[in-house]
This record gives sequence, C-alpha cells and structure tokens, in this order.
Amino acid sequence: MHICVIGAGVVGLTTAYFLQSEGHTITVVDREVAAGLGASGGNGAQLSYAFVAPLADASIPAKLPGLLLSRHAPLKIHPRADRAQLRWALQFLKHANTKAARNTTEVLLKLSALSREFIEPLIEGEGIDCAFTRGGKLVVYPDTASLDAARAQVEFQATLGSVQRVLGAEECVQQEPALAPYSAHIVGGVWTPTDAAADCGRFCDQLARLLAQRGVEFVFDREADRFDIDRGAVRALVTSGDGAAPLRADAYVLAAGSESARLGASAGLALPIYPLKGYSITIKPLDGALPRASITDTRRKVVFAPLGDRVRVAGFVEIGGDATSIPPGRIGALLDAAREVLGYRAVDGDLRPWFGQRPATPNGRPILGRSGVNNLFLNVGQGALGWTLAAGSARLVCDAVAGRTPTIDPTPFAAQAG
Repeated sequence: MHICVIGAGVVGLTTAYFLQSEGHTITVVDREVAAGLGASGGNGAQLSYAFVAPLADASIPAKLPGLLLSRHAPLKIHPRADRAQLRWALQFLKHANTKAARNTTEVLLKLSALSREFIEPLIEGEGIDCAFTRGGKLVVYPDTASLDAARAQVEFQATLGSVQRVLGAEECVQQEPALAPYSAHIVGGVWTPTDAAADCGRFCDQLARLLAQRGVEFVFDREADRFDIDRGAVRALVTSGDGAAPLRADAYVLAAGSESARLGASAGLALPIYPLKGYSITIKPLDGALPRASITDTRRKVVFAPLGDRVRVAGFVEIGGDATSIPPGRIGALLDAAREVLGYRAVDGDLRPWFGQRPATPNGRPILGRSGVNNLFLNVGQGALGWTLAAGSARLVCDAVAGRTPTIDPTPFAAQAG
C-alpha cells in the first residue's frame, strides 16, 4: 500500500522504517523543516526500558496543592480556561492510584521490552551514529522513605521479569563514580544494567536520511490541517503551506505528537492527549567526570545521560504552561543540577537549551493500532517515553496494518482502552 505517516519524530520515523521494510510505499509529512525537531529533538536521551511507571500514581493527590501553588515545582500545573486540560486532569486523577499505576506499569514493561528487541538492532545494524551506549541506569534517592518506596517497586517489577538491584549510598558511588560530589544527598539507589542512552534527535536525523535514500518521500514544512473523511474512511489529508495539496494514500498513520488530538478530532476521534512541557540542556563539562550510566536524581527530578563528550540534562513537567518559550529559570535550574550532582564547576558556553511538548495520555499508555476509521491507524500518546517506546509502538502498528497477531497483547493500547 501507499501509507502516509503524519509526524517525523521518533515515533513516526520508526513506524515509517518498519512499514517500508514490509514493502509499503511511504510518505512522511511534518510541519517542521526537518525530522526530529519536535518533542524528539532534545529529550532526556534515556532508553529507560525498566522505568516506565506512569506519572499518575498514588502519591499525586496529596501533592496536588503544591503542584497548583508552587512556582518552582518539578511537576507544575498551570490551570487554564481550557476544557481539554480540565478533562485530561480529571482523568489523570482518576488513574492516580496504586492499582491503576501497577496495571499500566505491567503493560508498559512488555511494550518497552518489545522496543528494546527492535531499536538496538536498528541502531547498530544500520550504523546510526547517535552516541548509543549500554551503560545502564542508576536512580538515586535522598531519603529512606523514597528508597523504601523504590524498593517496593523493584520487588513488584521483579515479579514481571525486571532485573534491578537496590544499592546503598556507597554502592551508588562505586557503580557511578561521577556521583561522588553528590554523595551526601544519596541514601541509596536502584541500578538497572539493561537500560541505555542515545541522542534521539541525531537518531531521527540519520534515520530520515536513510529512509529518503531508500525511497521514502518526505513532505516537510507542511501543516496537517484535517482529515477529509468519506464513508468511514480517510479520503485525503488536507494540508496547508506553499504549494500545498491534499495528500492521498491507501492508509494513514497518525503519529503527530501533541498535535494528534486536534487532527484526530477532524476524523471524529476524541483522543485524550495533552502536551506536557519539558526542558533540557546538553553540556560539555570542562572539569569533572562524564557519567558512564544514565542517572536520575529523584531529589531534583532531573535526568543525566552521557552523549559522547557531552551530557544531556533534562527535567520538569509543566501542564498548561507557556507553549512557546524557555524561561531562563528552568535552564538555570538544570545547570545548577549539573553543578551540584556531577560537580561541574565549568562547562562549555554552548548549553543547547531546548523544550518539547510531550504528548501524554492520562493513564500513561500510548494509543496504538486501529482507530475506528477504516484506513486510519494511531501511534500516539507516548508522553515522556517516546524514545523508549517508539520501536515497540511501531511494531504493534505494523501488525495492525498487516492484520496479523502481534507478539504482545495490543488490547491495553487500543483507542478505547482505559
């Protein structure tokens, strides 16, 4: 078939890659001028296969006053006169309990394992230079209560096949010497040897070039306005831009990130997707040690990922904030985190500040597969786990397009699930 993929981020590009490998003719359309310039470009860089627990958990309701009132909270809610935000927030709170969080964790672990099965061979087999490392991941905790909660999560995930180890404070520094300057703020951590890190933006750029060489058509700088629906199927994707004309294909895959809810509505779909804004910098330290593993500091809610001679520093979740700018305070906070946690006193002046709008569902599960519109398929809602879940999500969508039985149960990711 001729298939149109809407979205040239990591989710859309991996979908295009696997669909083309099965013999389909592919067109990829994106409103940006190149691949990977949306939420994929400067994300946290962690391929975090074992840390997929949803944002909505049992701790959220008690934290709600602080999320609404604090100016500098790592997770910040900016209330707006917006029905979509209110609807999403109410559904989010509905899922903020232990049972729902554990159910979602279980299905996301299966999806992340499927992703790992395909993304690492893709990177290595195609020779994609994206600073990929299998360095593992260390999550560090500042107090006994948070470490005990992490231990309970490790024990739960062990029943699902996860291989993780709880470390004491000294063991954390032995495992990751770059944390030595921060040891006074660590009581313990969780070590996962199977997690990895890579530059998602570089991956997108190189994969798009590879796909173009193999005949995939890219239509950049083209805004996808709406689906033209006729008798229960998409007749065309209506676009705007210089020389724009409707894009016609046999089938369509919606992978447009935070724009997916708007586009889905034009096809009669009510997709519960809302953008969660996050920030990053990518620094080159002039002193101190580069981390060997990716690190998450739960005290500051900041992640660190090694990317060659640089370190990606990322954090914060803002719901309903300014969608167009980078507040200097957020970048300053990330730089302060790098100085405190990794001990960097001096860094190269090129901080590469970035923000992205991560497309999240209230329950933390992506929406994958058939949409209810005959020739429209969905690959949306990965939230902050787009890099981790991209390949597995793409494989489930390919299975849906082919009408074959997938290797994991797709039911939890169906459009009406949850």
